[in-house]
Amino acid sequence: MTIPEHWTETDHLLTREFTFANFVEAVEFVNNILPLAERAQHHPDIDIYGYKHVRVKLTTHDAGHTVTEKDTALAAEINHLLR
Repeated sequence: MTIPEHWTETDHLLTREFTFANFVEAVEFVNNILPLAERAQHHPDIDIYGYKHVRVKLTTHDAGHTVTEKDTALAAEINHLLR
């Protein structure tokens, strides 16, 4: 299993932080994650903080809170939102 670029694996979580120009862009990014997560039936923990920063955390709860292929696949799809 390969960890997608810019994501880190710590304490059974894949985590990545994103910074946007403003609050609107940060919220739009989170809204763009929604269809990806729904399609995968895999829902990340998402924090918006400091008005323009977004932290996304992925773990597979039904696999004992570990990082699985579901997490790496969704992380890769989230990366593609930035292209």
